[in-house]
Amino acid sequence: MVEKNTPFISGENSHPMDQLVQTRPYSLSASSVDDAWEMVLGQLQSEMDKTSFETWVRPLKPVSFRDGVFTIGARNTYGRDWVDARLRSRLTNMLEGMLPAPVKIKLTIINEFYHEDSDSLTTGKEKQPKSFPIASMEDGSEEPDPHPDKPQGESTPRKILLARAYGSERARAIQPERGLFLTLYFFEHWLPLIGHSAMAVILAARSMCFWNPKTGELRNRVETDMAEIAAKANVSVRTVKDVLAGELVKKYFLRYTVRRMMTPNGIRTAGITLLVRMDDPLTPEDQDVLKLPEAERWYPAEFEDETED
Repeated sequence: MVEKNTPFISGENSHPMDQLVQTRPYSLSASSVDDAWEMVLGQLQSEMDKTSFETWVRPLKPVSFRDGVFTIGARNTYGRDWVDARLRSRLTNMLEGMLPAPVKIKLTIINEFYHEDSDSLTTGKEKQPKSFPIASMEDGSEEPDPHPDKPQGESTPRKILLARAYGSERARAIQPERGLFLTLYFFEHWLPLIGHSAMAVILAARSMCFWNPKTGELRNRVETDMAEIAAKANVSVRTVKDVLAGELVKKYFLRYTVRRMMTPNGIRTAGITLLVRMDDPLTPEDQDVLKLPEAERWYPAEFEDETED
């Protein structure tokens, strides 16, 4: 028996009926692509923990299967990169077991802001016009269309603005679906207390972390050093040290421990482990007024006071 996808080499005595036709470029109908993807989802759901599956896999959409390339759409760059790093090989193996041709996985973005490439969302020969019916929010939720009574795909002033803002190469550089969490409360109430330098350092630290308020996924511990934070915040290393030593910043926003390593010349510092609070707490004054005290210690015991000195 000839293994799947193994080309048949005919010999001098081979019979024509024994010869296999080599796989030609293959395309599936939209319904077949959807059916294959449903089987993939069912298998992955049984293999993965619920949180990871619902966060990263459920939002994926099958786009097309043409010429051996199975295109999968992610909602944003976070989802695309996560799947690319952790699931590409597994997806390839599963799809090759279902489809009559070798499979290559292509990951793209179809988050209603813009399409990363020119692939149609159908498998037909003619590509469909791109529409912008809704705006995808930073946390993955959808902002309702302010003109729900208009037929799907019909232009409204808001849709035209979205198309102009996000349907271009400009969006590839700006990546409008990615952002930092910053409330108006922080800007109006905390900024006067901590100052511009501290605000810049806090935002720089948050840019190195990840938080999804909708799913609760949080990655707020990062290995870094003072110089990297200073470069991101566009301040001096001395300023970063002063900010991290500030009482309000230490109590409510940033904590760190020094990482050390043994070298032939003795123990040396090897940067810091930074813990970042991603949500905005109440100011001390508002805690008293509203009688809503913040947690005395939002950080674990390992992040008690430690300096580089």
